[in-house]
Amino acid sequence: MAWRFALMIDPAASDDPRTDYASTFSTVDPTAPALSVGELSTQRGDGIFESVGVIDGHAQEVQAHLDRLVHSAEICDLPVPQVEQWRQAVALAAEHCGPGESVIKLILSRGVEHGPAPTAWVTAAPAADFSKPRAAGVRVVTLDRGYASDVPARAPWLLLGAKTLSYAVNMAAIREAKRRGADDAIFVSSDGVVLEAPTASIILRFGDSFVTPAPTGGILQGTTQLSAFAWLEEQGLHTEYRDVHTPELSRADAAWLVSSVRLAAPISEIDGTPLPVDSEFTGRLNAYLLSPRD
Repeated sequence: MAWRFALMIDPAASDDPRTDYASTFSTVDPTAPALSVGELSTQRGDGIFESVGVIDGHAQEVQAHLDRLVHSAEICDLPVPQVEQWRQAVALAAEHCGPGESVIKLILSRGVEHGPAPTAWVTAAPAADFSKPRAAGVRVVTLDRGYASDVPARAPWLLLGAKTLSYAVNMAAIREAKRRGADDAIFVSSDGVVLEAPTASIILRFGDSFVTPAPTGGILQGTTQLSAFAWLEEQGLHTEYRDVHTPELSRADAAWLVSSVRLAAPISEIDGTPLPVDSEFTGRLNAYLLSPRD
């Protein structure tokens, strides 16, 4: 990845009253080493992150991403981020993104082992080209996540509702999907409740109703899903959060994987069963998602 920008942050307390956080930022060479070998983000994946889509230099849905960063920090017992500090860091990174699609990553780590403070940084880079999956769609397989749907309430230490740096399982799921001849995966609970994709949320259409799995502790609520639902509601369409069971997937009239950088990719096949692709509707949805949004 051709990094355009990197910024180290001296994390401020969540109640820090200042209005200008420029003195807490240090621009670093994105191609040079910047982390200690004792950094727990690399040793243990002990930290959280957000990926913010950027369109022509405009960072999308910043507040929603910052809200989720705070939520993840609370779940992981990390210092709660100073939201205005991170907002200013995002704005600075966006200035280095240029035209087209980019991605800004926000990372908050527990820091160096036995160290005094967390480590935080922001990067900016060109986004991957998702034009093909947005147009042609993706084939997915369902994969058992290995947990029952009530596990998040019984075992909160699994951190299932946080966007953590521990993404080895997510990446392994995508590799398994590719071994099965698909492009991506959809996680389901061991008792048959649909959850999410490894790096995306799921939206299903049944008739005139658009449905996404209920945002329980086992699902990371998607910022792009929230934005898509807001747009759907503006069109006078019905949206719904509810439990979705695995057999319903193949009965959907249409379905999409949605995320901040991929945007909306229609699902063309689930577990070998073809699914209709509504190209015209997908095009309109992605046109909205590509428009400037705060």
